Amino acid sequence: MRALDEDLRDAARSDAKVLITGESGVGKELAARTIHAFSPRSSGPLVALNSAGVPDTLLESELFGHVRGSFTGAYRDRPGLLELARGGTVMLDEVGEMSLRMQALLLRFLETGEIQPVGSDRPRTRVDVRVIAMTNRRLVDQMAAKAFREDLYYRLNVIHIVVPPLRDRREDIPALVDQFLRTSVQRYGVEPPEMSPEAMACLVEYSWPGNVRELKNVIERCVVRTRERVIVPSDLPAEILGAPVVSTPAGAAAPQSAADAAFNQLVVGGESFWTVVYAPFMSRDLTRADLRRIVTLGLSRTKGNYRQVLQLFNMSDSDYKRFLNFLRKYECQLPFQSFRVVGNDKAETNAGDQNTPSEYAARRSS
Repeated sequence: MRALDEDLRDAARSDAKVLITGESGVGKELAARTIHAFSPRSSGPLVALNSAGVPDTLLESELFGHVRGSFTGAYRDRPGLLELARGGTVMLDEVGEMSLRMQALLLRFLETGEIQPVGSDRPRTRVDVRVIAMTNRRLVDQMAAKAFREDLYYRLNVIHIVVPPLRDRREDIPALVDQFLRTSVQRYGVEPPEMSPEAMACLVEYSWPGNVRELKNVIERCVVRTRERVIVPSDLPAEILGAPVVSTPAGAAAPQSAADAAFNQLVVGGESFWTVVYAPFMSRDLTRADLRRIVTLGLSRTKGNYRQVLQLFNMSDSDYKRFLNFLRKYECQLPFQSFRVVGNDKAETNAGDQNTPSEYAARRSS
């Protein structure tokens, strides 16, 4: 953490663009805020945008603004986040989730500093902002797959900071635990508990797939639920006590992805989609790629039947329209045809899924 803090302070001294990479939950946003806080721009605005949380059709307006009448509902001119951050810093989270079209628009802004709002026929203004991009994806792999522009990568990657996962810096866990205990006690106004050596050993041995964010949630849960002055192993969540993973040896299988872990919680653990997938997605613990992976696994299991996916993911029948609208909004509604099995048409017809999900939802709403 001391080495990372030095890298952040070095980055803060310049005005160069910064690319921060690391797994979900490692603290990339905190790193970006640290750079801004120690930079000459600290007195200016700090504006954040999660690229994965905004549909591509709205992302351009969020970044560059729009003019009156440019689309339905545009009743007045509206500045974008880049203009609102004039003289300050813009944090672009999950930049790897941007479409190629949005990547081209961002590249043009980085090269010229000019803002052309949606609906305008020419650039309106030029702004001076510092861009800090963050992603939990391997952009090098995305460039090889032609999913991320190489010129944009090198434009953003002036200063590259990697925030390591918590399992690779276990010596930081005790200090983080103490910090989260203090903040949780202040937040809830309870008596400050202590962490027993046995409980601390369990925390250090655990693999922390959710990284620092998961550790913070665990400590907060212990503070809220523990009635004794000392937190013991039995006060910790079952997953921490069940299968601690100290390290991943060379040549061993990679840790289970967040999407696969969430799918197992749905199918094996019997938990609800709204708890395991929807809530983490909205809080940016899961990306759009993770959501598509979960939907793909569900459709593969049900041979393309969205109604059976509803049951598989432990939702009620009344959630069908809400589920499809959610997937459609974030461009994760996959065509069911590719998951169908030849010769199983009769069974699928009886399942009531002859139409596409959009057509089915339309019939239900009418």
